Amino acid sequence: MPSKPKQQFIDDDLENRKADNLFRSLQTLIPSGDGLTVTKKGRELINFCSNDYLGLSKHPEVIRKSRNYTEKYGAGSTASRLISGTFDIHEELETKLAEILKKEAALIFNSGFQANSTLIDTLTDRHSLVLADRLSHNSLLKGGLASRADLQRFNHNDLTHLEKLLVRAKGENYNRILIITETVFSMDGDRSDVKEIAALANAHNALLFVDDAHAVGVWGEKGLGLGYDVEGIDILLGTCGKAFGSFGAYVACSTKMKEYLINYCPGFIYTTALPPAVIGAIDSALDLIPYMEKQRSRYHKTIEKVRDRLQGYGFDTGPSSTQIIPVIIGDEVETLELAEWLEEQGILATAIRPPTVPENSSRIRLTISLAHTDAQIDYLLNKMKEWSNAGS
Repeated sequence: MPSKPKQQFIDDDLENRKADNLFRSLQTLIPSGDGLTVTKKGRELINFCSNDYLGLSKHPEVIRKSRNYTEKYGAGSTASRLISGTFDIHEELETKLAEILKKEAALIFNSGFQANSTLIDTLTDRHSLVLADRLSHNSLLKGGLASRADLQRFNHNDLTHLEKLLVRAKGENYNRILIITETVFSMDGDRSDVKEIAALANAHNALLFVDDAHAVGVWGEKGLGLGYDVEGIDILLGTCGKAFGSFGAYVACSTKMKEYLINYCPGFIYTTALPPAVIGAIDSALDLIPYMEKQRSRYHKTIEKVRDRLQGYGFDTGPSSTQIIPVIIGDEVETLELAEWLEEQGILATAIRPPTVPENSSRIRLTISLAHTDAQIDYLLNKMKEWSNAGS
């Protein structure tokens, strides 16, 4: 029988988090009608940490179609997809996704985390090899560990190291190899060379899983992601809770792969289907995204302006080349002080600390939205300059 009280480990672990300045708690926010500001404890703040990259969560057409689907089909899908939860709107959306993304088929999942953490377990077993980029999202690594496969992590965006591991794997008796990467990495905002990774996967007969969550809507031809139209990707995952402004996820793949997932993927089989309101919102966003080229061009210029100005103020923005711009401070206490000071100035920019990011790389993770006004962008930059000048 254990000698300590059964919940003592909770007290111990939480005290350790607090002692290391890594304790986290929920913050309750009230979003505004335009989605650009939130109210926290009675104070209005400009939100610079949302993933609503294109501002579509508040787009009138997205809201209208979501409302229409609810009125026609009800508030919930009421069952899993294999029982009675596949409505015509689910099937129509999957067909539409496949056509737009130039894939044979598509399959909707309830979230990106759910998809990542269950797909890898479905595609591999204890006789398989999983090669994951070292900075892959937690959900991808959880999936790799759950699969019981031999999980090896190649150095971040290091294709020479990846190829070395692939060559070494030839001497082993693996039943299959799965390579995992992202197109845009969520904490550093940098990109992978997905075409070269696809070429390596093809040369070594390996399956390739690409998470395009932070790129779709913002980057690539017609905003369809950096994995769009790249040959050799077996599973292309996108999420709908970011640039789509809604919720859920999808995988674009072959018809055969879709049939396999429907039959073997527990995260798809044993969960209630997404509700009609969400399907309507995704469908509407999918109508809009490919035709926002002018807006994206302006958006990209704003992102570049913010990154260049921050660097000019002496901030370390890491390898970012996207709308995710880390301001890497390093020390946890100083990072928290900056986040708190920004909040006092009317800016919401959350501090990101270990274990989400590596030790000594705590940061303010700024995310720029197409919906931000020039005045809001300039206000952020002026306040960041003010902080920098005060510390110099």
